[in-house]
Amino acid sequence: MSLGDHHRWLNRFVWFTAAATLFLICSGGMVTSKGVGLAVPDWPTTFGYNMFLFPVSKWVGGIFFEHTHRLIASVVGFLTIILAVWLWRAEPRRWVRNLGWIALAAVVLQGVLGGLRVTLLKDQIGIFHACLAQAFFGLLVVIGVVTSGTWTALGQPNQIVSSRVARIALITGLAVYLQLALGATMRHQHRDLSILDFPTANGQWIPDTTPAAIAKINAWRDTQALSDVNAFQIWLQMAHRFGAILVAIGAIAVWSKVRGSERKAHPLLVLSNLLIVLVICQITLGAWTIWSNKAADIATAHVAVGATIFAVTISICVLGYRLAWHPPVVRPRTESVSSSVAVAS
Repeated sequence: MSLGDHHRWLNRFVWFTAAATLFLICSGGMVTSKGVGLAVPDWPTTFGYNMFLFPVSKWVGGIFFEHTHRLIASVVGFLTIILAVWLWRAEPRRWVRNLGWIALAAVVLQGVLGGLRVTLLKDQIGIFHACLAQAFFGLLVVIGVVTSGTWTALGQPNQIVSSRVARIALITGLAVYLQLALGATMRHQHRDLSILDFPTANGQWIPDTTPAAIAKINAWRDTQALSDVNAFQIWLQMAHRFGAILVAIGAIAVWSKVRGSERKAHPLLVLSNLLIVLVICQITLGAWTIWSNKAADIATAHVAVGATIFAVTISICVLGYRLAWHPPVVRPRTESVSSSVAVAS
């Protein structure tokens, strides 16, 4: 196998690990949406069994979702170990090798946080667990981009894109991550949605959260067998809605800047178009999640598309900086002199 083939297989393995991580995020979203995070009350064992020897016949109800989430997490951890070692042995760039070790440290921490969420029963740990999962996924995407053939191809001269694309993508990516964090907080803060209508909020564009209004809202929710809410939970969901507007504006800005650049880099065009499509799908899924009162499959799809938007935004940012920071190729003086002599002759 040639060196080029070896690196292609390494890059494929990175993306396979990233895809497995996205599947793990979806699995975690399903666990939270169905409220079965404590269906298995012990850790690292499963009802006293070795996790990998737990009888399949007992994978029923909420236990199925929680137990399979643990198994998928174990697979991702194993893949990350292989990835870190592979990068260490095959990747010549030290900073990329270091990304592999950081990913390994992150997945170990993630596993510990998942266990502590079960044993300590703390929602705050669950929120941090979800946020770290997205950050780990984003790190794998970065490794996938910088080990790809596209990364090398975009390093060629005459493929220059303004760093503004990368800066806008970076800001948009931060907004997306904040959105993911707000979504994780909402999922772990409250069993039911605090606002059940869209685009209005409890019948108003700006919700009334005075004590009298909250009491009236909770009286109605009691008749519907819904959990009570408070002002913080309502404004948390409103912040998530406002954040969606900011992400949409950022996506449009990225798309517009890429389309308007003098020299359009094809991968950025494809990614910016994909970003717009994903944001439209995400807004639709967000509305559908509200209208369905957080139906597990719709909410999980919302989580999955949100993570994918994060991955696409990161990819645009990394590739944009690659283009912006690549130094121009300067021909040696002797070559210039030789060319001039040849022309004169």
